[in-house]
Amino acid sequence: MVNQTSDRSSNLSHALVIGGSIGGLLAGRVLANHFDQVTIIERDIYPDEPVPRKGVPQSQHLHALLTRGQMILEELFPGLKDELIAAGAPVLEVGSDSAWYSRFGWAVPFNSGIKMIALSRGLLDFCVHRRMNAIANVRFLEATTVTKLLANADNIGIAGVSVRWRNSLDDSIREEQLFADLVVDASGKTSKAPEWLKELGYIPPKETVVNPFVGYASRIYRRPENFQAEWRSLFVQSAPPLGTKGGVLFPIEGDRWIAGIAGINRDYPPTDEAGFLEFARSLPTPAIYEAIKEAEPLTPIYGYRDAENRLRHYDSLPRYPENFLVVGHAACAFNPVYGQGITVAALEAQTLDKCLHQHSNRNFKGFARLVQKQLATVYAVPWMAATSEDYRSPGTEGGKPDFVTRLMHRYMDGILKLAMNNTDVYRTFLEVMHMLKPSTALFHPRIVIQVLGQSIKTNSEKPGF
Repeated sequence: MVNQTSDRSSNLSHALVIGGSIGGLLAGRVLANHFDQVTIIERDIYPDEPVPRKGVPQSQHLHALLTRGQMILEELFPGLKDELIAAGAPVLEVGSDSAWYSRFGWAVPFNSGIKMIALSRGLLDFCVHRRMNAIANVRFLEATTVTKLLANADNIGIAGVSVRWRNSLDDSIREEQLFADLVVDASGKTSKAPEWLKELGYIPPKETVVNPFVGYASRIYRRPENFQAEWRSLFVQSAPPLGTKGGVLFPIEGDRWIAGIAGINRDYPPTDEAGFLEFARSLPTPAIYEAIKEAEPLTPIYGYRDAENRLRHYDSLPRYPENFLVVGHAACAFNPVYGQGITVAALEAQTLDKCLHQHSNRNFKGFARLVQKQLATVYAVPWMAATSEDYRSPGTEGGKPDFVTRLMHRYMDGILKLAMNNTDVYRTFLEVMHMLKPSTALFHPRIVIQVLGQSIKTNSEKPGF
């Protein structure tokens, strides 16, 4: 029952998480190491099997668990990797099992040494939630909605939340107050934190939105029994400004494929049968279409368009509320086509854990602002990676590429062109993409020299050079 944590006088330390999706679950896992009790409030009801759920709007679509994220999850939940594999999730050798088509053609397959687990979002959420349910000092309040934040007595911080829930005994709506030493908002892009803070007299965070008007559509297929190919997954990269379409075909548990097709600059893929297949056929290579055209569909076609980059600058609030953090998509959401979200959530949890270890006493004065600033550094590189690519599209709103960004576009084009046939460059690119190495690795002198040499050679072959 909700009232188990409504006692303000308890001597037990208590952390409260708003939102029980992957960002909230990972934050809750870390908090459980530092607080006597952790409560995770979720509007939805968790399913009893690994299936999509209503509370995760993109659960019907492909989610990439990058290798860095996979490593952090294994640290948080030892044995999780084996658990996912036992549930049927395939393991991909990223360089040799994945066929990658870019604006420069097909990349040469090679053994990269990088492995990733391919799985549905439903399976990942189910396994992580099950692990969290087994932790003694963590409890869930399902079908419960947070309605506002509660200020502490001197109005310098957050003391808890008000919640609304339905009493299953008489079907009445109940409201209650829950108090905590730390409140973490992980409620996603629809977070009400800006409005709640404004109600308490705080200035809401400024927002930066970069919208490339991308939409995608997904469907799960049964992998044909006799299908033969040299690849296990396909990645067809879009090539804006002229090429707006891209797609992926990914194996997931149950010997199934998830096919996702996407368009940028409002070139949205249809969600009807004929339109979906025709869009797939019209990609820069028809490889995905050729694979799925005779495959048995197992789900309807699901579309999604709410895919802009949105950064709320909580780290820059002139007056920051004590005892309150904002994580996940509630703070920073990326264009999902780059597959960074789950791994960034894992990095957030890792950062929170480090900050809590450095702040071992229960006096949390100044702690929340410190953590929020640390989280801003976590977002910086993936934000730059996503938005700079989105700026390639002329229809992107929320800013225009400056000289440095255009220069980086040219340099990254050189990297991609080299990577198609140069396994050393390709491996480094994959290591950066999977967040195993910083983006500066792509500027190592040995790579810069090759990019410049390739550019000089290309220019010298042009007529009139």
